[in-house]
Amino acid sequence: MLRFIRSASTLTLKPKKKLNILKKKNVNPTTPARTRFAPSPTGFLHLGSLRTALYNYLLAKRTGGQFLLRLEDTDQKRLVQGAEQNIYDSLKWCGLHWDEGPIIGGKYGPYRQSDRSHIYKQYADKLLASGDAYRCFCSKERLDGLRESAMKLQPPTTVTYDRSCAHIHPEESNTKAANNETFTVRFKSPSVYPKVEDLLHGTLDLQPQVNSEDVRYDDPILVKSDGLPTYHFANVVDDHLMNITHVIRGEEWLPSTPKHIALYHAFGWDAPSFIHIPLLTSTKDKKLSKRTGDIDVMNFKQKGYLPEALINFVALFGWSPLRDANKSLSEILSLKDLENQFTVSELTKGNAKVDDKKLIYFNKHYLLEKIESDFDSVVEDGQLLLSEKYPNIDKVTVSKLINEVKHNFTFLSDIQDYDYLLSNATYDNEYALTFLEAANKDSSKIILENFISLESPEEIDRRVNKLLEQDFKKKDIFQALRFALSGGIPGLKIPLLINFLGLERSNERILHAIKLLQ
Repeated sequence: MLRFIRSASTLTLKPKKKLNILKKKNVNPTTPARTRFAPSPTGFLHLGSLRTALYNYLLAKRTGGQFLLRLEDTDQKRLVQGAEQNIYDSLKWCGLHWDEGPIIGGKYGPYRQSDRSHIYKQYADKLLASGDAYRCFCSKERLDGLRESAMKLQPPTTVTYDRSCAHIHPEESNTKAANNETFTVRFKSPSVYPKVEDLLHGTLDLQPQVNSEDVRYDDPILVKSDGLPTYHFANVVDDHLMNITHVIRGEEWLPSTPKHIALYHAFGWDAPSFIHIPLLTSTKDKKLSKRTGDIDVMNFKQKGYLPEALINFVALFGWSPLRDANKSLSEILSLKDLENQFTVSELTKGNAKVDDKKLIYFNKHYLLEKIESDFDSVVEDGQLLLSEKYPNIDKVTVSKLINEVKHNFTFLSDIQDYDYLLSNATYDNEYALTFLEAANKDSSKIILENFISLESPEEIDRRVNKLLEQDFKKKDIFQALRFALSGGIPGLKIPLLINFLGLERSNERILHAIKLLQ
């Protein structure tokens, strides 16, 4: 990536403590925004891309505008099989439905860049005709040599081309192209790039580092030798033709933004408003790699996370709702809540740390909410999860189990952890063996004998109090009971265990445990 020099008068990209420049001026759109999410199907959709899609979606919905999906698939060599379908599936699963794009169409299509080559050629020809672009016939070997020599300069330069092909007469250039000589189309960059007005970072003066004694040029390639456009060219043409008003994208694209604005100026077009959001990092401040499978969106689905939890989690990576000094702020926000509350002014500059603890908290909340609002559907899913081991399990049993243990769930698949409630308890697991090794067996036997023939779950407290009067410790009482009723497996409280098992099964387990202790 290119390295840039910022003027001393411009804003720094480092977050400032308790300072939010956005609150000093109105940066929230007052008219409907047209936004887009333009992923490249060179990999599966990951958390960072989901956040970009979400923020663009929310800005469109908040302002009554439109959210577009566009596939930037011109890098044919890096396309990954199944990635395009994964993008569709991931967005749909998360509830981010696009207003225009592949599958559903729209009046500004086609929405795959590979289907728009004729459009890019038309606009490349315009730049060639105006002198704002030129054909470059340099070989790969020559360009590699220029890059190597640029790195040896003192100071080194981040731009490397010597603009030799810019001096070829247009007629000669046309002849070479007609004779099928290999070429690319380069943009003739301005001597000074225009400043970037970013709604999050303010005014930025991003200029390439040059060596004054050996001047090189930052003339980006617009059209590759295979005739396909580069990202820099295609996204500018597409955003203009699709009437995009706001571009929300990752901060890693900031160094490229001056090129894009210069291209808009070359065409005589107005650039959209730019918002560059910070990086996602791990809790150790390391950038999340999109090559890591664990951050693929559909991987979260496979692990049992709900889309509501994931969207809530991702929304807070660099944004928070407007705080009211007189009210406590809840971080539980549904997609509809986010649509109603999202504002550009509440975006933050600092890198967002991804901590799964909050995602687990959200998933527990939304799973319990789903159990309460769509109980029958959850029971069906729970029955399916248990059916492999218990093919004859009925919905009544599953319903009772879910009602008893729902507050312990993080994922619905956790229902499989309560196997000891559905079949006989086992006493050779790690919890039971630990208890047998550490417990006073005679004392534990006496404790359990006091719980034989329970008449109701409510009777537990009376019998516990009786044992406490005999100087037994409460901890020892409940450990012995848990060993008997669940094989020592933690989770459910003793009254809930007895309530689910029933008095007869509970008594059978207590008697069996007494025999084991003997």
